[in-house]
Amino acid sequence: MDTEQTNLSLEQVLGVLRRRAPWIVLCFVIAAGAAYGFSKHQTKKYTATASLVFNNNQQAQQVAGLPAAGSSNQLAQQSTNLKLVQLGDMAAKTAGLLGQGLTKEKVSAELSVSAQGESNIVDVAATATSPALAAGIANTYTEQFVTEQQNSNHAYYASALRLVNKQLAALSAKERAGTAGLALQDRAQSLSVLAELRNGNVQVAQAATVPTSPSSPKVSRNTALGAVLGLLLGLGVAFLLERFDRRIREPRDLEAVYGLPLLGVVPESDALARSARRKGDPGGAIPASEAEAFHLIRAHLRYFNVDKELRTLLVASAAPGDGKTTVARHLASAAARMGGRVLLLEADLRRPMLAQQLDVSSGPGVSDVLIGAVLMNEAIQSVALDQLSGEGSSGRTLDVLVAGAALPPNPGELTESHAMEVLLEGVRSAYDLVVIDTPPLTAVSDAFPLLGKVDGVIIVGRVGRNRRDVAERLHQTLAGAGAPLLGVIANGFKATRGSYGYSYDYSYTPDRQSPPTPATEGTSPNGASSSEETVPTVKG
Repeated sequence: MDTEQTNLSLEQVLGVLRRRAPWIVLCFVIAAGAAYGFSKHQTKKYTATASLVFNNNQQAQQVAGLPAAGSSNQLAQQSTNLKLVQLGDMAAKTAGLLGQGLTKEKVSAELSVSAQGESNIVDVAATATSPALAAGIANTYTEQFVTEQQNSNHAYYASALRLVNKQLAALSAKERAGTAGLALQDRAQSLSVLAELRNGNVQVAQAATVPTSPSSPKVSRNTALGAVLGLLLGLGVAFLLERFDRRIREPRDLEAVYGLPLLGVVPESDALARSARRKGDPGGAIPASEAEAFHLIRAHLRYFNVDKELRTLLVASAAPGDGKTTVARHLASAAARMGGRVLLLEADLRRPMLAQQLDVSSGPGVSDVLIGAVLMNEAIQSVALDQLSGEGSSGRTLDVLVAGAALPPNPGELTESHAMEVLLEGVRSAYDLVVIDTPPLTAVSDAFPLLGKVDGVIIVGRVGRNRRDVAERLHQTLAGAGAPLLGVIANGFKATRGSYGYSYDYSYTPDRQSPPTPATEGTSPNGASSSEETVPTVKG
């Protein structure tokens, strides 16, 4: 059970990515392109690095009379070294020596001082628009710092030497010859040597070289980061749009909204679109691959309603353009090809389409029968079914009762009248199956009086077009009306073989480029049909 839910979640995610792929690609391209363009237009900067090494001259410190630094103070000494490099007026001296419009503030802003791990080495990095200038700033700054430290040490040792000499001058000849006097004389000699050497505790470990490539901008890195951010933004936009998109996207969503079994899935194809425009053939001579979808629905209707006789079947939809008329037409044709006596009854008295599609006379029709102008048998017309390969429908016909030539001013009252009840009883006793085409349920209320007068109701929904909130309200209305709901048919599903578990045991690929056209899946004949065929089953 958990595996099925996980797979379902993965399929839904993949469906979102597939539907929102243009948005994801757009965000990806815009972000990556913006990062690339911004990086390309940035001024190139070059970074040169010089290194300083600090020496812990314990002997010199002891000679000067200072305690030697222990290893436990290594981190403190490193922090001190970093501060020493940053202090002083080396930035001003560097700017003065190099010129080129440099100031103390500019040099300080372009310098970066950092330690190499826990060592005594300090890196001084300088950044400038010129590679030679960057190397010049780093080298000049470090050289000035070393010189400053040497001068400071010379002054320190000279001061210490003066102090020792003053102490020696205060001693008598006898005291100078003593142990303390000799020690002061040795210290004075060492300090004199150290002061003359001008040795410091820091020196240049490595001079900066002129960089050959810019340190910024990093075009490749910035473009890659922009692409990643664009991809994340695109994914966010995709799922946000999906969150606020109320359209029903998958057949299983249609099934969940109505709380009814999914009788079948009709693919979107050019063949079904052409069949709706072709005159004279109720079945539209659709290919065998599309015809199998209607046989599948017909089989499912029998399996879901084994204990109920279905003689009158109403095909309804929530909104115009869902394909209920095409569904009803092919459903009735599929049942008639199996040898049953089938009537296609048009109960849409506002916008009738069957007379034009089947190339039959537009009158007399249902409206004429209801007002008593003609008898039912006089208004029914027979249409020959074209022979399809493997269908064996030669010589068979489908009876059709169209709406009528003159549209009544009160279609709602006619469908709710006693005359309609009499008409339905008459056709129910005369035919094995009566398929009724009705107006959209959310557009007008004409079809609602018929819901309780038929044996079963099928809801046709167009995937990718029907709104979830509209379908939910319709489901509540139908449930409250006590309509004998049998199931739902998902129409216009764009899929390849096996996608999302809606496929048949044969291979077909619906045309994804065809415009949305009303198409439907098969109808449910009653158990009285003479011949039966082995039909494929829905996978998943």
